[in-house]
Amino acid sequence: MSRLFPALIALAAVAGCSSPTAGPTPEKPSPASRPTAADAPSPPPAPTPPAAVVPVPPLPSLATRPGVDWPRLLGPTGDNVSPEKEIVAPWPAGGLRKVWECELGVGYAPPVVSAGRLFHFDRFGDAARLTCRQAETGKVLWKYEYPTGYEDRYGYDAGPRAAPVVDGDRVFLHGAEGMLVCVTTGGAEAWKVDTRAKYRFQQNFFGVGSVPVVDGDVLVVPVGGSAPGPRPIDFRQVKPNGTAIVGFDKRTGEVKYAAGDELASYASPTIATVGGQRTGLYFARGGLLGFDPQTGATRFHYPWRAKIEESVNAANPVVVGDRVLLTECYGPGAALLDVKGGKPAEVWSDADKDRLDKSMMCHWNTPIHANGFVYGSSGRHTEDADLRCVELATGDVKWREKRTTRCTLLGVDGHFVSLGEYGVLTLFKATPEKYEEVSRWQVDGLDYPCWAPPVLSRGLMYVRGKDRLICFELIASK
Repeated sequence: MSRLFPALIALAAVAGCSSPTAGPTPEKPSPASRPTAADAPSPPPAPTPPAAVVPVPPLPSLATRPGVDWPRLLGPTGDNVSPEKEIVAPWPAGGLRKVWECELGVGYAPPVVSAGRLFHFDRFGDAARLTCRQAETGKVLWKYEYPTGYEDRYGYDAGPRAAPVVDGDRVFLHGAEGMLVCVTTGGAEAWKVDTRAKYRFQQNFFGVGSVPVVDGDVLVVPVGGSAPGPRPIDFRQVKPNGTAIVGFDKRTGEVKYAAGDELASYASPTIATVGGQRTGLYFARGGLLGFDPQTGATRFHYPWRAKIEESVNAANPVVVGDRVLLTECYGPGAALLDVKGGKPAEVWSDADKDRLDKSMMCHWNTPIHANGFVYGSSGRHTEDADLRCVELATGDVKWREKRTTRCTLLGVDGHFVSLGEYGVLTLFKATPEKYEEVSRWQVDGLDYPCWAPPVLSRGLMYVRGKDRLICFELIASK
């Protein structure tokens, strides 16, 4: 079970940023600003009632570089592909230019970037903290905290797993204990709901790890509430209570709907147009749930999970037209579904293949589609993971690069940036003919576990390791 935890992502004391040349002295949190253990809720408090809309003055953008924002997990299009161009390739012998770096608290979530502001979500002592920094310099602008008493069942770090989500003037948090919080981009709390107290879910293997998604005025949140009673010894016996997905009014926190007969996983919902309908897709604990993101109405469900108890679904569905690729690493592997008409049909499947013959077995990392081929890190354990390219239409493996450790990918400018879990950055070309490596670099100070995917915004790439966030210049400033 010790190797199951990386299925999360869908991540001490705080420090200020530092640049290669000069920078502020690392900050230490004031004891007065830190909640004590007595502040941690036990039992969880009643949910905060929906609040009136908090007026938020518009904040000017702090960005000075061209490019795009990265306001949510896997970027603006939800597939970890950036539209930016003219990356540095190959990389210099000593690696990319370091712009700034900072120490982090405990957790596993990648940062997000919006309007020149970078947001990262970590835990410090008994407080879950959202930190807002100037994205280009790392300067701390503000911090927001709430008390948390989350304890991991398997002894892993008890910090947040889910990345923040920025939508206009709001930032949404989904803590490991199930607290759902809306904070303004100026740092004020707008509303807060304790989803575990409200919907009574059994603690999953490693707490809450799914990242919400915004659809219009609705914040779509995977909750996965369960039937009354104590947590069964075997988690497979937990029964859902019809709250797989909960839609909240993103401005007030008011519940718009609660629907879906599933439990939560460590994948995150994505929204796409399939079969002419705007559809929410959530790779839940038991399989793929298709639903109306505005009403929660279930459109279809496709069972897909391993038979063993200690297993999770964690990679997001990959949507290409009316087809959806599912992949996991504990049992059945991958399956390509045609979901047109709301009736999923297998195009191909790994279910009946020998484990060594399966096409793609992604752990927590979502594979990336490019020109009819899918690229991803396949393998449950560090020692058996490889990079591979798979033809989407057939599942045929075109090439594989062995012994890469488990990696997360960023697609940009005809290349992929791969971040290995031990801090190795690799640049290779996005071609199905063969694995063509351009550059490889062991990043100093980036320690295991590096499980969060790289983030790229306005030419600056942000990578996270165990207790550090580093900003590199991937596209030179003009």
